[in-house]
Amino acid sequence: MSEASVPSVSVAQARELFFAQGRDPAPWIAPHISRSWQRSRPVDPQCIDPTPMAPSLLNERREQAMRLLSCAQPELDGLAEHAVGNGCIVALSDATGLILEEIGSPDFLPKAQRVALQPGVEWSESHRGTNAIGTALAERVALMVLGGEHYLAQNGRLGCAAAPIFSGRGELAGALDISGETARVNHHALGLVRMAAQQVEHRMLLAEASGHVLRFHARPALIGTAREGLMVIEGGRIVAANRVALDLFGRSWEGLLDLNAEEFLGAQWPRMEHRRSLLTLPGGRQIATVMERTGTANSGTGRTGARQAMAANAAPVDNDDVVRPLLARAVRVLNEGVPVLVNGETGSGKEVFSRRLHAASRRSAGPFVAVDCASLPETLIEAELFGYEEGAFTGARRKGMPGRIREAHGGVLFLDEIAEIPLALQTRLLRVLEGRVVTPLGGGQGVAVDFDLVCATHAGLPALVEAGRFRADLMYRVAGFTVALPALHERADRRALIARLFLESGGAAKHLCLENDALERLAAYRWPGNVRELRSVLRALVALADPGDAVSADALPAHLHDAAPIADFNEATASQPNAPLQTITRHAIDEALRACDHDVARAARRLGVHRSTVYRHLARQRPPAGNTKD
Repeated sequence: MSEASVPSVSVAQARELFFAQGRDPAPWIAPHISRSWQRSRPVDPQCIDPTPMAPSLLNERREQAMRLLSCAQPELDGLAEHAVGNGCIVALSDATGLILEEIGSPDFLPKAQRVALQPGVEWSESHRGTNAIGTALAERVALMVLGGEHYLAQNGRLGCAAAPIFSGRGELAGALDISGETARVNHHALGLVRMAAQQVEHRMLLAEASGHVLRFHARPALIGTAREGLMVIEGGRIVAANRVALDLFGRSWEGLLDLNAEEFLGAQWPRMEHRRSLLTLPGGRQIATVMERTGTANSGTGRTGARQAMAANAAPVDNDDVVRPLLARAVRVLNEGVPVLVNGETGSGKEVFSRRLHAASRRSAGPFVAVDCASLPETLIEAELFGYEEGAFTGARRKGMPGRIREAHGGVLFLDEIAEIPLALQTRLLRVLEGRVVTPLGGGQGVAVDFDLVCATHAGLPALVEAGRFRADLMYRVAGFTVALPALHERADRRALIARLFLESGGAAKHLCLENDALERLAAYRWPGNVRELRSVLRALVALADPGDAVSADALPAHLHDAAPIADFNEATASQPNAPLQTITRHAIDEALRACDHDVARAARRLGVHRSTVYRHLARQRPPAGNTKD
């Protein structure tokens, strides 16, 4: 164990006082740790690590937390990049502390499982004593628990940072956690989970809203981002708000919820619908706002309208020279009822493009219903798409659920990563797309639906059809018109884009300056994760910078310094300019492996990708017996 992971003298002294002498450890440890130890007294310090609950029970709990899982998946993916690179894992728990999902470093996952830090185990304080997940839920704040600060001695090698996730009414929904060896977890990790939790809360509030959603901020440029304030108004009363809104107004949930909207916001608030403007509050203060209607009460979908509200204010696509003509052509096609397939690398902005497509189409007044087919477990995707009747399966809602396809009636259905839909469900989906009638699970009457279809994928559907993993007739049905979005490293505007996203990621609020050497280094990187990866790096840079700092290239993550620049990559592939993306990618990985004497870790650093990407490439080079296809 490294020196940094050895409990400090003060923590060791606190453990001696508390566990051996039964005295107050408060002078020696942080207040939240002291309070947690006191709450954890009923837990046996010698308790045995529990075994995970049965998979069937865990699946039921995941079904009950379907909304949390769906909204947290993008943040789990984003945090996984940090976790894998730092030998850590990322965990998502529900409000009880039960771990629902876990992802991260293959090196640390076995160590986490040895202390029962894995899906199906509850990490509340009442079960595991002081720990980041349980204590963050109990204290309702983001915090770290390092080494010997854990109540149970067997967890003394862990370092953990966790942030609670709240609903729009201040109820706990779950927690996000980064865990690893104590030396690996620091304030940077804490900042990342805190920002990720805010993103999840933003996504959940919009997904669950019904009535009117008021989006606002003192800085107009932040409206439409996760840093905006959100307030939901139903029947003239404020029924939900995010923590950004509470901070901007200096209120608590208790002091804001159920207030009369006109008394709090002034008589002009209903006039803000579908336009950006300044709203003058009763006290004379002005804030930049835009207000969206999420749909009528009898539509049966609060989240549908919230998706529509997000579409109207989605961040614009930046590369106008390339994207604007693509968007104009896609709008014309979609308006004729022809399905549009958006193809592009992971993180290249397929959903942003699709939201703009909806906003510019004939269906702009209708809902935009997005389904991430890759983030939903196979056991849940059928119920999510087609809905279900009461009692259709264990854990089903008492009154059933209409399903996302029915919610898209009158608008646009967006199926993200459609290639991930299980083969068994593709036939049923094709039947719905052909007949425009959806029948829920558990039987019941078929319901006619009318919507336009937009799908997205980073995979090549023809190759999947050839491999027998995607139905050819479904491919022809969803790919009426294909839009190919450029990768970030192919965009001529990437310097301007990076500069703007740096400001939007908090650089403007902290009065930061991005130095030219940092900008050039960022622009020269190949960004295998595209805009999503870029945003993650920029958020980390902002989190680590002090107000007023000038951020230079020295502050950039190490992998950006080690990676070969775009020019080197282009030289390696210049001899095959018309080669498919898959071929170019394979060539680049092979070249990096040769240059690094087939050292996978060094090759991954050189390419700026995770080792798992290189391992998957090597696995594809060894096809299973009897199958010569890729």
